[in-house]
Amino acid sequence: MSRERLVMSPAIVISSLLAAVVLFFAALLPQPAAAQQPVRIVFVGDSLTAGLGVGPGEAYVDRLQAMLGEKGLPIEAVNAGVSGDTTAGGLSRLDWSVPDGTDGVVLALGGNDALRGIPVAETRANLAAAIENLQARNIPVLLAGMMSPPNMGSEYEQAFNAIYSELAEQHEITLYPFLLDGVAAETELNQTDGMHPNGDGMAVIAERMLPVMEEFIRSLGASTGG
Repeated sequence: MSRERLVMSPAIVISSLLAAVVLFFAALLPQPAAAQQPVRIVFVGDSLTAGLGVGPGEAYVDRLQAMLGEKGLPIEAVNAGVSGDTTAGGLSRLDWSVPDGTDGVVLALGGNDALRGIPVAETRANLAAAIENLQARNIPVLLAGMMSPPNMGSEYEQAFNAIYSELAEQHEITLYPFLLDGVAAETELNQTDGMHPNGDGMAVIAERMLPVMEEFIRSLGASTGG
């Protein structure tokens, strides 16, 4: 029984060798990085966070989302601001405002407590409970501080203003000392009520908060797999 010898033409051999060489060197080239998945950040706050009185996309939450995305740090910003909310209100709704799977929380409450003269010990206890709730669920927290209006008296003012730095140190969390930094008492940056930032004021909040938010988002890399 005769055997037929399979003979490949020189052109086929050369073509096959070239293809193998191309595949070999292609494998050595750096592969494009996978697109970074946005981290889910819930902003728990009051009317300042909700964006009372400003247009769509003008609240500091929306502006931060856009600015961080431009820097290659995409976030899914969930605005859980409720106008008129106190620290007690924020604490009571925390479990449904911040669902499991949230990558981080910006906690920005306390302004209404100061305006209403709620005892400092209550405000501190509510914020501490909120932080502990989130930490027990392995959700990192950025605490955005507030300051008491001067008409509450110096004793109240000093005690209230100390809450945020003390809690941040105690719980080892990121602190942005004053949410309204650069905006409070600046007429041109506030609405006619003198209390709520206008669009320009919201832009200032976002710009000043951006470096701390960048650091916070980068710190989430290990826990989010980024």
